[in-house]
Amino acid sequence: MAAVNGSEAWWSRVGVVRRQPQGRTGWAARPPRPLSGAGFRPSRHPGAVLCLGLFLLLSSGGAGADWPRWRGPQQDGHVPAGVPTPTTLPADPKVVWHSPVGFGLGSPIVAGGKVFYLDAQAGQETLHAADAASGRELWSAPVDRTFLDTQSQAGPRGTPMADGDRVYAQSCQGEFQCRDAQDGKLRWRVNFVKDFGALFFGEHGAAVGASRHGYTDSPVIDGERILVGAGGTNGASIVCFDKRNGQVRWKSQNDVPGHSGPVIATLGGVRQAVSFTAAGVMSVATADGALLWRVPVKSSIGRHITTPVIVGDMVVVASHQAGLVGIRVTPAAEGFKATTVYADMESAINFSSPVAVGPCLYGVGPAKNLICVDIPSGKQRWSKEGYFQSAGGRAYAAFIVMGDRILMLTDGGLLVLFAADPSQCRELSATQVCGNNWCNPAYADGRLYLRDQRELRCVQLLPE
Repeated sequence: MAAVNGSEAWWSRVGVVRRQPQGRTGWAARPPRPLSGAGFRPSRHPGAVLCLGLFLLLSSGGAGADWPRWRGPQQDGHVPAGVPTPTTLPADPKVVWHSPVGFGLGSPIVAGGKVFYLDAQAGQETLHAADAASGRELWSAPVDRTFLDTQSQAGPRGTPMADGDRVYAQSCQGEFQCRDAQDGKLRWRVNFVKDFGALFFGEHGAAVGASRHGYTDSPVIDGERILVGAGGTNGASIVCFDKRNGQVRWKSQNDVPGHSGPVIATLGGVRQAVSFTAAGVMSVATADGALLWRVPVKSSIGRHITTPVIVGDMVVVASHQAGLVGIRVTPAAEGFKATTVYADMESAINFSSPVAVGPCLYGVGPAKNLICVDIPSGKQRWSKEGYFQSAGGRAYAAFIVMGDRILMLTDGGLLVLFAADPSQCRELSATQVCGNNWCNPAYADGRLYLRDQRELRCVQLLPE
């Protein structure tokens, strides 16, 4: 993201900006620029890019305590119930360890005591495994050549996903691989362009969504299957593979992917995969890929980024041009009826995926403001400015729900703990943890795991 001009040499090297006396809006850093991707947030700046990586939530549950994918184990940004979380933040958090990494904009994940992340090494998008306790690299493997456009430096933008003894990685140009989590050996691979007829143009002509800015969405595991937004316009928009051997179980639809992967939910008693594609919101049955419902959402170049949020019978997505879109999905004689309840420009979230607590949505509005929105009606409950430094709709934050509290990382690297209170914005504590960033944080065993283009870092939030 933006290069920083911190007064202390070490903090400047790692892209960290100390809070300045003039307050939250006065940090010495150039503002970030627009991004694309759910699992990726690209930047135009070649400077220090800080991404907080999604990390495991260590509890007594073994594998169930991992944070193995984008937005966490429940795919919704929530810390699982029973995991200890902070009620206040330390003024000067301890850095437990840090290790060098190459440029990359995706988030790390953690599973089985390992941190997995992508970065750029010698012109290759490279998958790494590191020891979660120390940050020591265990293995690395090239995935694909790097991709470059005006949105970012050359480097990976996606988030890996781990499942058992396997880890999956996707490149910007549509290479998808399954590797052994222990040693990085290739188990199976496909290429969306070569194997499924996906079209990848880059920044040319009328290219939209992933075909323009790269495959940045995240796959999702459903039992023994893995669902991927392959983007083939010949009936392979979403492809379902056997997660162990890569055999195709089914493929469906013709949409070019946007920048958020499928979200698994049960609506009207039917388990389904909801996707925010370059053309709109669609849902297919996880069992066979049959189309269940579809709602068009139009915007230029199909830059649809936010991960769908599903609460009850409401599906909420957002686009800087279409606004905050609330879709009510109900059973009907022919299957399902999907009705657009609102498309509100006052809460037109750009690219920062929001979170839900109860009937309320918390995210970043177009007026450089933290907002709380009533999900059934789409009406704002409250709005608070002063947290973000990027211009207007470019403002970004990442959110993790911790029971009745929400942990927010702003685009200026301020970590804020605030109450999930629909009546008012109530900050509980705040501390500076990093420099400019547009990636999601992860919480695990009282720690945050962060990365920028130079370092992977671990920060302690709860007493050891």
